[in-house]
Amino acid sequence: MSEAPAPEEKLSYRLVTGPDDRSFCERISTALAEGYVLHGSPAATSNGGVVIVAQALILPSAIATADAAVASAVDDLDFDGEGHA
Repeated sequence: MSEAPAPEEKLSYRLVTGPDDRSFCERISTALAEGYVLHGSPAATSNGGVVIVAQALILPSAIATADAAVASAVDDLDFDGEGHA
């Protein structure tokens, strides 16, 4: 009996691109249902009359991990009480 393949780990960041059509919207909707959140505004360009769109998506846990890393790095900084805030 063979073992089932391990589930693929979700990427923290995804950039979804494609023609501005129902299929693109379905891909974004599926990612949102999987726990991703929109990151930034969508981008659009024209490719010979076809509108191509892009939307960045991230997992909320990636934000929390990055925020914690920044907070930890700031805590580790030497500060003598002078400087600009």
